[in-house]
Order: sequence, then structure tokens, then C-alpha cells
Amino acid sequence: MSTSHIDVRDAFFDTICDIGMEDENVFIMSDDMDAFSVRRFKAERPRQFLDADVAEQNMVNISAGLAHSGKRVFMFGIAPFVTLRCFEQIKVNICSMNLPVTIIGMGVGFSFSFDGPTHHGIHDLAVMRTLPEMTIYSPSDASSTAASARIAYESDGPVYVRLDKGGYPELEEDVAGNDFKDGFRVVRPLQDVNLIASGFMAPRALEVAAQLAKQGVEIGVVDLYRVKPIGDLFSSNVLANSEYVITIEESCVVGGVGTAVSELTTELDRHVRVTRIGAADRQSIEYGSREWFHENNGLDDNSLIKSITRVVSGGSEH
Repeated sequence: MSTSHIDVRDAFFDTICDIGMEDENVFIMSDDMDAFSVRRFKAERPRQFLDADVAEQNMVNISAGLAHSGKRVFMFGIAPFVTLRCFEQIKVNICSMNLPVTIIGMGVGFSFSFDGPTHHGIHDLAVMRTLPEMTIYSPSDASSTAASARIAYESDGPVYVRLDKGGYPELEEDVAGNDFKDGFRVVRPLQDVNLIASGFMAPRALEVAAQLAKQGVEIGVVDLYRVKPIGDLFSSNVLANSEYVITIEESCVVGGVGTAVSELTTELDRHVRVTRIGAADRQSIEYGSREWFHENNGLDDNSLIKSITRVVSGGSEH
């Protein structure tokens, strides 16, 4: 893996702002949150940007009205604020009319760790998965993030993008031939036991698999960057060729990636065992670093290696 110097936030907003410079129907809204690319965009295209201030429910309602008038709207804010706080507005005003509004949840997982429980983005995925019309992306590097922006722009319905922050390793050396339409990619060859991760945890899963390989344990790794819909191709290419899958996510273990994958395995003709590793099913009301939260939820490298080794040797986690 090579580390990209492009912040994933810049990868997303650079793409959207460049598109918006060419398409006057692109409209960006914020809940008083900033992004470098958006500063340039609102300076050059002031009629295509609106700051709704800290009034996320109003932002959703305005976005719905703009989309109903022919705009392709991108609204962003801190993940729990633009999802959990606005769930009814999203359900009724955007999804019920299948409007082309992209909701960008910033700072997912424990990335806003020191801001406390109001800012932890660990329940948004479970909640947003319940909306029938919603497509959900959880990109894991700059390439998949930029692709999710382009795909969202081309979408005719609601999209939710879970966006982290910082520059993270590129999971593929060459992405020229990948249009990211499949919803997943195999980033380490499939084995009998395979790790499935998305977002921040995908590069970590790849690193953990590399460490396990040094111990003689070969495990495949799949980056599931589109969490909904996952699609039949994932079932036929990944699940059908696995004896055991272990899902790793920096979101609540209930309702997230692990739950989505478990649901799919029930529809297969063959038995596939599933172990889910994620944030514990409890309220996280503590304050601390992201690394501290990972250690306390079994998501750090050492904990993951121990858990995976235990599963491979016949034990189980969940």
C-alpha cells in the first residue's frame, strides 16, 4: 500500500466542486461546517451554495425542495447530526420522493473522539440502512472516495456517503481500470477465511492480514465500499467462495456491515460462517483518542489479530 497525501475529504469535495463548476444544477449545503474545496466553490459559485447553520433538519427540507426543483444537492455535516437528528426529514422529504440528494456524514466512527458521545458516528450506518431508497457508500481511500462522489452525482436517488478525514493508504496501486461500480474489491486474494471491511477499517484489515501471513495464516481481504445495496456479485464472487468471513467495522456491531453480510449469507445455498467485529453494543459516553476507543472495542491491530486467530483456530467472537 502507498499512502496518499490527498485527504479523503478533499478527494470527495474536489470532485464535486469541479463537477459543480461545469453543472450549474449542482448545489452544495453545509450545517456551518467547512471544507477547503467548498471555500473556493462558494466564492466562485455563490448561487450554488448555502450554509444552513446548525439547523440540520432545515437543511434536509431545503435540500429536498431544491432537488424537487431540478438541483442535484450535496449536503454535509457531522455524521450523527445529518442522519440521526434528521432521520424523519430524510425518510419523508427525500426518500419518499426518491430525490437526488447526497448526504455526506463527516467524521464517522470515532474520528471525532475527543468531542464525545454526541459526535461518535457509530450508529448512522445501521439507521440509514433501513431506508429502502438509500444507497450507502463507505469509501476507504482517496480513489474510492472520489469515485463515490462521481457515482453520487450520476445517481437519480438518495445517496449517503460516510466520509472520514485524513490521508489514508491507497488499497490498490493501479485503479485506472476500476470504475467502482461493483461495490467491492478484493484487495488481498480470497482464501477459505476472508476479512470484509469498509472505510477506515479496510486498510487496517489489509495490514492485519499481512501480519498474520508472517505467522503462516493466509487470509483474504475485501473492501466493501458500497454497503447498500451490496449486490449479487458480492455474494457470487466473495461469499460463495468463502468458508468463513469476518467483518471488521468502526461502527456499531448491531445493524452495520456485519449485519448486512449476515443477512446475505442466509440466502446462499451453502453454509458460510460469519463473525462480526465492531464497536461494542453499548453507549460510548467516554472521551479519548481514536486509538483508545479502538483498544477498548477490540479494533486495534493486536486485538484484531488475537480475535481472528481465535476464530481461525475454532473459537468465535459474536
